[in-house]
Amino acid sequence: MTAPTGRLLIAGESLERITHLLPFGKVLAEAQGRTLQIVGLVAVSQGQSLSTAALEVRHLREALEPLARQHDAAFSVHVAHDIWAELSKAMGEETETLLLLDLASEVPADRLHALPANVVVVARAFPTKLEHILLPIRGGPYAELALRLALALAEAHQAEITVLHAAPGARLGDGLYQDFLRHLHELPAVTRWVNVHGNVVKAIAREARDHQLLVMGAIARPRPGDPPIGPIALRAVSEVAIPALVVKSRREFPLPVSPTAEVVPIDYTISVVVDKWFAENSFHASEFSDLKRLVELKERQGLTISLGLPALNEEATIGEVIQTVKRCLMEEHPLLDEIVVIDSMSTDRTVAIAQESGVPVYRHPEILPASGSYGGKGEALWKSLAVLQGDLIAWIDTDILNIHPRFVYGILGPLIREPHLMYVKGYYQRPLRVGSKVQVGEGGRVTELVARPLLNLFYPELSGLVQPLSGEYAGRRSALEQLPFFTGYGVEIGLLIDLLNKFGLSAIGQVDLEERVHRNQPLSALGRMAFAIIQVVMKRVGEQRGMALLDAMHESLKQILYGQEHFELEVQAIRDAERPPMAMTKKAPNEFGAS
Repeated sequence: MTAPTGRLLIAGESLERITHLLPFGKVLAEAQGRTLQIVGLVAVSQGQSLSTAALEVRHLREALEPLARQHDAAFSVHVAHDIWAELSKAMGEETETLLLLDLASEVPADRLHALPANVVVVARAFPTKLEHILLPIRGGPYAELALRLALALAEAHQAEITVLHAAPGARLGDGLYQDFLRHLHELPAVTRWVNVHGNVVKAIAREARDHQLLVMGAIARPRPGDPPIGPIALRAVSEVAIPALVVKSRREFPLPVSPTAEVVPIDYTISVVVDKWFAENSFHASEFSDLKRLVELKERQGLTISLGLPALNEEATIGEVIQTVKRCLMEEHPLLDEIVVIDSMSTDRTVAIAQESGVPVYRHPEILPASGSYGGKGEALWKSLAVLQGDLIAWIDTDILNIHPRFVYGILGPLIREPHLMYVKGYYQRPLRVGSKVQVGEGGRVTELVARPLLNLFYPELSGLVQPLSGEYAGRRSALEQLPFFTGYGVEIGLLIDLLNKFGLSAIGQVDLEERVHRNQPLSALGRMAFAIIQVVMKRVGEQRGMALLDAMHESLKQILYGQEHFELEVQAIRDAERPPMAMTKKAPNEFGAS
């Protein structure tokens, strides 16, 4: 038989249901030349925030990942108030999709018949042996799909098909139906033919005793109150002891709608969009701790990965950062293809320690000298794009006191496993050190007092980012080179806003890196950081509204200096420059070199 191409989707609300469907899915996918995809569904009650399911989504994703790996399948997990409407949306417009659902899922009839796919509802587990397949034909519009699936399974297992013909008399005068029956009689796999008069369900139950699988069509036009697959199919499946497949082609008939049926519309308001994103796009570093598997995924996709380490006077920590990451992610597991330090003219032993650790060191003012140079971390990150070679580029700060490889593989893992993601931010618990005391969860003061309130006001789509200013993030070069970079403290929030505008919220992910310990900045430094961040947000807000807001704003910050007996003001000029996308910057040969 000619095998259709396209996807075979296995969808379910639990690992158990999906595992139950996999043997059928695997055989059908191989027999019909389909790619296998697993879709996990997490339902949230109406009135509850979708974000409350974030942990359940994570656990289902963790459970499905090894299963998908074992069966060489793609997988995703979706959360919604109406998971069946969400499934319809996730399937898109591909007309050749075949969808497998468990009968126990109890998809409502209106949702089942609205799914834009050929659907197979599965009852019971895959048979231990498959020699005889029972195929009831009742003249319905799904007979052709039932036949195709029966033939695919018969071919895969060298099984024989019994046709149980039970069509009403009106169908026998249909010329097209007569052609279909003649075709059935000519198929070598059809070795037995039984004509049925009277009770169809009893006939199916009687014949099923000598078969290992039942394949039949669902009801085409369910009436209000009918079970989703139809009363005849449900009774037949209930009365036989063998596995059963009940099929439905893409909808062909307008379906009657019960006047009492309540169809809940999908809520696309910002809050729901963000809650859904938070639940589906928030990961945990532990999901990617199988480094052997992560390297396999990287190599299968032909990816190269670079780690950039921006540094300024980090002699106390940079050596341990380099050695920890290099040992685990280059020497023991070849996840990284290069580690490069981008130094912002340190005056301590940062550069010497990095060189002794055996990694290239670039001083950022010496990169792209024709483009000039600014101070600031954002400038170092922008210029690092000119020297880092990877398809994926990760950056982590070099002041981390509790450095662990998860700070790197955690932000790379989602990009390697989830092809739709363009950028991943890290987040974590940040203890605040006050003298000799540590206040758990009190770090990130600029984040909570400035960055997140501003995003909630002007870019609410980004309000689900736990730590928009974190220094650990990774992205695809193809995306990063299309973005401008602010040169100073505003670089992180500027990247997020520009990623949102260019690629949409779904292209951004975030990952829990557990706890990060580093030196806490004094309030005066945090004030300068906050000032720069506000400027960047206002610049983007103004641009999107056709207003030069930043030009009307002051770029000097008066900070209060505390003396023993008096106060005084110190004025500082703060204004981030904005570098153009690296893709627009001509990289002349020999413009930069490592030391």
